Amino acid sequence: MPSDPSRAEFIRSHIHENYRGMFREPCGILTHPFLVPGSASYDNVLWDWDSYFADVALRQILLETEDPELSEEALKYELGCVLNYLDFTSADGWMPIVVPASLSSLAEIRPENVRESNMHKPVIAQHAAFLSRCLGGDAEWLRSRFEKIQFFHNAYRNHFRHRATGLYFWADDTAIGVDNDPCTYYRPKKSSASIYLNCLMYRELLAGAYLAERLNLPGIQAHYLSDAEELRTSVRTHCFDNWTGFYYSCDLNLRPIDFRVSPGNPHDGNETPLHCGQPRDWDCLLMRIGVWSGFLAMWSGIASKQEAARMVECHYRDPEGFSAPFGIRTLAKYEPMYNLRASGNPSSWLGPVWGISNYLVWRGLLNYGYETEAGELAEKTISLFGRDLERFGALHEYYDPETGEPILNRGFQNWNYLVLNMIAHHAGRMETAEF
Repeated sequence: MPSDPSRAEFIRSHIHENYRGMFREPCGILTHPFLVPGSASYDNVLWDWDSYFADVALRQILLETEDPELSEEALKYELGCVLNYLDFTSADGWMPIVVPASLSSLAEIRPENVRESNMHKPVIAQHAAFLSRCLGGDAEWLRSRFEKIQFFHNAYRNHFRHRATGLYFWADDTAIGVDNDPCTYYRPKKSSASIYLNCLMYRELLAGAYLAERLNLPGIQAHYLSDAEELRTSVRTHCFDNWTGFYYSCDLNLRPIDFRVSPGNPHDGNETPLHCGQPRDWDCLLMRIGVWSGFLAMWSGIASKQEAARMVECHYRDPEGFSAPFGIRTLAKYEPMYNLRASGNPSSWLGPVWGISNYLVWRGLLNYGYETEAGELAEKTISLFGRDLERFGALHEYYDPETGEPILNRGFQNWNYLVLNMIAHHAGRMETAEF
């Protein structure tokens, strides 16, 4: 068993030896090679944000191996994740969240009404832009399919965007990535303007602008940049709470302003407009629930420097909230919904530590210059994964934040491998970052 100082190298060796377990050849309905999260629970299945962030980790592995032939081989699996999804995207913009290779037809998972169910999370342009940047800015591989990315974005903008606030919302509470986030889980349909969703969308729009620029489409680039700035303003206006100094999801489940008449004084027979004295003049309500994804305002670049400072001081460092011995609790410890029990459907985001949440909070800290705090979070993640590999020879999907004990799904690879990017940064070596 390696000693503590060698844990980072031990993790690197393990990942370099085992990462090919994420590679899958074309099979079933999936006609391009692709990446899977790893472990038997996710075999031969393509997932949306999983494949993107797994690819960011894969690029770090390739950077460290310095093997051109290996990089060329891996590229087909990376590009295949994007190409498979675009093959499944129709003119109405619907793109699936998850595609099992065992399907005989996409019709088996396409909803009857695609405007009433969630679709692929807004990371497809980010994944494509990430790969184009890795290819030196070359986006020609995407040119014939770029219209499908625009169809996808149009579907979100036209059908899953709240006009009054400018915020994007989930259609329902299924397959939202952070499965049982209390701000969406078991809430009314189309009522949750999730901070997670909106931060992803902001980066997605910037990625769309980058791709349009690389394809010499300045008019489309300008539209993307305008949409991104509008969304950033909307998120800062509606989702930041000056009282607590944190970013939250918003509740859109408000009755419309109604000026229908209601009975007045029954004795005089007059009628008056409903609530005519002071109709509401707000378009959403903050859900002050301490969910880790509020930190995505730092990862995405939406937060101001002053807002980020409050988030770090009041929330990142709070041991009764998010700060735990092994990373970031996905739900603040003070919340009554806090729960560490194992759950596979939905996966639990009610407090357990995940590799992806540790990583994205870490990246957000770096974005705003909090190098010391980022280093501490990297050390916690290295300790978490090093202990897991030493004891079980594999990583797991999520963990107890107090003890570091694995909770579920031995053999999970996926975005856990982003610990390599953290290790490289704090060792002063070259690192790969997402778009």
